[in-house]
Order: sequence, then C-alpha cells, then structure tokens
Amino acid sequence: MCEEPELSLDRPMQPGQLLARGVARALRAHAFTCLEEFVPERGKRLDVMALGPKGEFWVVECKSSRADFAGDHKWEGYLPFADRFFWAVDCDFPTEILPEHTGLIIADAFGAEVIRMPALTSINAARRRKLTLKFARDAAARLHWSRDPMLAAAE
Repeated sequence: MCEEPELSLDRPMQPGQLLARGVARALRAHAFTCLEEFVPERGKRLDVMALGPKGEFWVVECKSSRADFAGDHKWEGYLPFADRFFWAVDCDFPTEILPEHTGLIIADAFGAEVIRMPALTSINAARRRKLTLKFARDAAARLHWSRDPMLAAAE
C-alpha cells in the first residue's frame, strides 16, 4: 500500500487571516455563512464572502495595517460581487483612511462588530445565481478536502 504524504495545517495564521476568522465567527452569530479566500472569478480573491439568510452577499476585506490597505488596488473590482462591502480592521487601525461609503467592522481573532453599515447595492440576478452556485460548490469542495486530504494534495 502507498504511503500518504503528510499535510500540515499547523502553519501560523497571518494577521489578516486572524481578522477573517473573527469576522466569520461574528457573522455566523447573525446567520451568515462565510468562506474565506473566496475566488468569485479568476484574478479576484475575497478575504471573506458571507452569504446571508436571505441570499445576500457581503464582501469583507481584512486589512492588518495602513500599508496593507495602501497596497490594495483591487478592492473596487470586488464591489460587483457584494450587496454590501466592508473593511475589517483591528482597533488600532487608522479608520479615517477608509472610504466613507464602505462598511466598517472592527475585529480581532475571536470576534467582530459592525461599526458602519454601507448602503445596500444589489447584485444583478444572473451574477447572484452564478455566485450562489460557486459559493455552494466551493463550500462542498472544502468539506470534501477536509475529509480527504489526498484530494486536496492532488489539486
């Protein structure tokens, strides 16, 4: 029988990943289901994509520092995938540099709180259907990978 390779999931989490975990925990308490590092289409990677109980999508970009925010030139391209768009930052982040028309979440590794709710924009029906299917398929694939690490290693 072949020996299976070892897969390590014990790598330390980066600051943005810790914020994403806190955001996902907090949104779960409000009946949202989250996928971290969700790719809605090639070339775009959302830190947190949250699907709400009424089918709404919230996109949350996690920024761990001013430099992290200043280096992000793609975020406006994420807006078409969101009914609401938020920044998640820690309590020491200079929030005055964030665009006022976007949402604000203060987070840490263990939880989060919505500070500013952005205006609701509506994703068009065709895009919403495509996103919903991709969200479901990605979630199912991640569950499969968690139960069959050899599958994850092969992809």
